Amino acid sequence: MTTAWHYPQWIAHRGAGKLAPENTLAAFKLGAKHGYRMFECDAKLSADEKVFLLHDETLDRTTNGQGIAGLRPWEDLQSLDAGSWHSPQYAHEPLPLLQDIANFCLQHGFFLNIEIKPSTGLERRTGECVAELAKQLWKHQATPPLLTSFKTESLEGAKATAPALPRGLLVDVWHDEVFNLTRELGCVALVCNHQIWTAERVNLAKQAQLKCLSYTVNHAQDAQRLALLGTDALITDCVDSFTP
Repeated sequence: MTTAWHYPQWIAHRGAGKLAPENTLAAFKLGAKHGYRMFECDAKLSADEKVFLLHDETLDRTTNGQGIAGLRPWEDLQSLDAGSWHSPQYAHEPLPLLQDIANFCLQHGFFLNIEIKPSTGLERRTGECVAELAKQLWKHQATPPLLTSFKTESLEGAKATAPALPRGLLVDVWHDEVFNLTRELGCVALVCNHQIWTAERVNLAKQAQLKCLSYTVNHAQDAQRLALLGTDALITDCVDSFTP
């Protein structure tokens, strides 16, 4: 288990938040121009088990494709336009493989938070594949990517495949099993909807030796509240508003 924490306080959501088409290389490059050194992205599997970036179950919102993304082979997915939906300047921006994003981050010394975002029914397998690929891509790096997910099965798969990679549990609604799950999954971080952090929960997380991360922090008053609570990192869409 990797226990050292060398990640920055500010993390750019899906590359550059909403300023560029999410989960594309163009978004990562724009986030970097705003000074960000760590990025969050969503990773899932194609039908032939290529790990690529996409948030939704379906292709409809952020590409010119349709239907469930995980049912399509990479040969089909790589030809889609993942930029025109955002703005004309990003027309024909492709869906990237995780390896493309890894190469960019490694070349520039950037850090990465990979959210494992499985297609329905592929929760564990996606965790296994993402972890195996991340282990290979970062094998010579001192600071590997942080693997996170809302899906416990995905984190179980990641833990079984690459136990040394750091993991974090994503939580949208607080529940009593949070700390049991983080312990069972060997997590080093708890990544919560920023609204559900309280002083008591931060204190309990610290007692459990967990780092406290928050999503998606887009307002200065929220960032200030989380700083006063003593949380460790904030994920934001507003890369043009917060200076990392």
